[in-house]
Amino acid sequence: MELAQIRLLVSDFAACYRFYAEVLGLKPQSGAENGPYEKFSPSTGSAGIALQDRAMMAGMLGELGEAATGHRSMVVLRLDDLDAYCEEIVSRGATLLHGPAPMTDRMRVAHLKDPEGNLVELQEWLLLRP
Repeated sequence: MELAQIRLLVSDFAACYRFYAEVLGLKPQSGAENGPYEKFSPSTGSAGIALQDRAMMAGMLGELGEAATGHRSMVVLRLDDLDAYCEEIVSRGATLLHGPAPMTDRMRVAHLKDPEGNLVELQEWLLLRP
């Protein structure tokens, strides 16, 4: 078994598409800016994040019609230089909720939300200090 992707069900597909492609700088697979589906990949690694139009999925399943409330997911991206990446995405319109700041002695993090309110955590792993 292989994890193919994490898929977020979204109501405003175009706004979320722009966030993941233009603000976070992830590469869209097909360029389907208006959905109903798109997968995004970072420059390295095989994991991906996908967006799925919530209304389309609701029609298929006969449920999920209401927008989700509360934090039900968090996208986590690992970076080599957290400070530089945060400066870059803020210049493209991102609003940081927290950080960059230490989370533990082994990790620094920053947090933001996508247009649907999904949490995004940016991580920089640190070497253990002797």
